[in-house]
Amino acid sequence: MNKLIFVSGGVCSSLGKGVAASALGALLESRGFNVRMVKCDPYINVDAGTMSPYQHGEVYVTDDGAETDLDLGNYARFTSGPLSQANSITTGQVYNEVIRKEREGGYLGRCVQVIPHITDEIKARIMAVAKEDADTDITIVEIGGTVGDIESIPFLEAARQLIHEYGKSSAISVHLTLIPEVGDGELKTKPTQHSVKAMQEQGIQPDVLICRAPVILDEATRRKIALFTNMESTAVFTSYNVHTTIYEIPLMFHEQKLDQVVLKKLGVEARHAKIEPWKAVMERATSRKEKVRIGIVGKYMELHDAYKSVYESLFHAGLECAVDVELVKIDSSRLDEAESADHILGKDAPDGGIDGVLVPGGFGQRGIKGMVRAAAWARSNKIPYFGICLGMQIMVIDWARNVLGWEDADSTEFNQNTKKPVVSLLEEQVGVKNYGGTMRLGKYVSAAKPGTKFFAAYGQENVCERHRHRYEFSNQYREEIAGSGLIISGVYPKEDLVECVEWPDHPWGLAVQFHPEFKSKPTAASPLFRDFIAIARNAKG
Repeated sequence: MNKLIFVSGGVCSSLGKGVAASALGALLESRGFNVRMVKCDPYINVDAGTMSPYQHGEVYVTDDGAETDLDLGNYARFTSGPLSQANSITTGQVYNEVIRKEREGGYLGRCVQVIPHITDEIKARIMAVAKEDADTDITIVEIGGTVGDIESIPFLEAARQLIHEYGKSSAISVHLTLIPEVGDGELKTKPTQHSVKAMQEQGIQPDVLICRAPVILDEATRRKIALFTNMESTAVFTSYNVHTTIYEIPLMFHEQKLDQVVLKKLGVEARHAKIEPWKAVMERATSRKEKVRIGIVGKYMELHDAYKSVYESLFHAGLECAVDVELVKIDSSRLDEAESADHILGKDAPDGGIDGVLVPGGFGQRGIKGMVRAAAWARSNKIPYFGICLGMQIMVIDWARNVLGWEDADSTEFNQNTKKPVVSLLEEQVGVKNYGGTMRLGKYVSAAKPGTKFFAAYGQENVCERHRHRYEFSNQYREEIAGSGLIISGVYPKEDLVECVEWPDHPWGLAVQFHPEFKSKPTAASPLFRDFIAIARNAKG
């Protein structure tokens, strides 16, 4: 068995195509099939690594160090198939490879064209994932962008060719569109009709239609859509608004029998669906009684997707700890010049105090002063603190400045002339000009020190997590800082780099250089996020 499902989108962007593809993958896995996920991104960037969070949301990192689109994070949270660089295909990668082959004479003097050379490269990359593991049953390929975009045409053409080569019993098209609501709740199907027509103009007849709508479509509306799109009404589904969590979507689709219809079209016998884990997630989500307020003090607060995995990991931890985690988004720049951190973080704040502080990753100098003030406030007031990547560097800077009294302590990222560079570039990073894919990226093993909160969270010495950073805790000052009381609870043994620090005599002040949010799932929260929320809940009362 080696089946292909192409997921495309129409009418407009941000309809939830990645979540829909992930939810379908989760349902197929629940029926015992081995599923692999692929994202095709039409942008010309080689990867998402150099993009601004405001442009494209967070950068998700895989074990092998690939910097990818955030949709791979959705794949990881909903499904269990392995993800690597191969699962993220961009226009930049494709053209880069085709041009490289042309320069080396790989096309034997032929004129290199979009068809067949670009589309052949796209197809080869898709099939490399589909055939990488002999046990793979179904490969779901999400095509980024919206049908009608000029950038998406080569990917849709590659999909058309593969559907033709495989045949309709082995490769199908799932198309996600918008059903807008106008006036007094009237649903309009015309945009969906035009979207399917645009797909047909690309040579692809959708086999399954998922309509993004505020409410579930009635039978009459589904029949109307089917009539104008050359489809059966039983192949028209609704992705309607959910109010608790996106993890309800697999159950929503299962109730409408989306997975059964997809398998029938692929000529595969439907096995029994074991959806109990998703039901358990929803039961935990709807049974939470208590609430904790977590202040996320970061740089990119305007766009929710900039810290997508962090927010999802806090939600996962709340499920395990039976609490509703309220996200209090605080732009760190607000703390730069605030008269008192209490006015923003404490009980003096207009909306009340927070129960925990989380400082996530980021780059650049803006808002750093505010982050250091947030860390100092949490340390002084015994408020649970969790630092991730930049958040660990902030914790070290606060300790150096406010405990050791090194007023000039800083990172060389923010102050090249600091006399106390407690955070600095790795030696191999000095002089690097090409920033794409040159950081410490991907999976590394940290050694956790027994007796620490870090060790207690994971319950083992060797901890595998993913990194994405260029600056490190400076070993030049390690002995002095550790001697003053800051606990170094985790290191990367191979290069003796600090991976985790903790405050002494504090309920839970811990920061790590890696990104634990990339491995958290709704069915298995990250150990560090879980313990952070548990302490915040217990400290509250």
